[in-house]
Amino acid sequence: MNAKIGALVMTALTVLYVVLLGDKGFILIASGHLTGVVMGSVLLVLPAVGLVGIFFELRFGLRIERLAKSLISRGEYPEFNLDVRPSGRATRVSADAEFERFSRATQDSPETWSAWFALGMAYDAAGDRRRARAAMRRAIKLAVANDASALQR
Repeated sequence: MNAKIGALVMTALTVLYVVLLGDKGFILIASGHLTGVVMGSVLLVLPAVGLVGIFFELRFGLRIERLAKSLISRGEYPEFNLDVRPSGRATRVSADAEFERFSRATQDSPETWSAWFALGMAYDAAGDRRRARAAMRRAIKLAVANDASALQR
């Protein structure tokens, strides 16, 4: 829940930023000077790019959350046997062992979104965020193509 609140606060701050700087951007563009037009355009474009990025990140997070809820409701949420450090992070050895188990599952069933979801969780436990996100994107893509009901909860 804290992550959702943080995401909403950051989104609200970005929207406020866009509104406040948008006004300044239009004033600079209206000045008619080349420097003002360039600076005003940048003040309008960069925040818009940020908003688009936030939109895609929020959509990604909400879709992953829906997939997780779908797995929980079906009693299929992946279970991990991890040894954890005092900080709560998994030890590398136990995360690697779990990764191997879930990696085999995706090789056995490459078109099953739940296997890719579990692999993404295993990558995350191993500390490989880039591959975790890629596996989760694959899970979303497969869920949309094969099991759209998983994203509607």
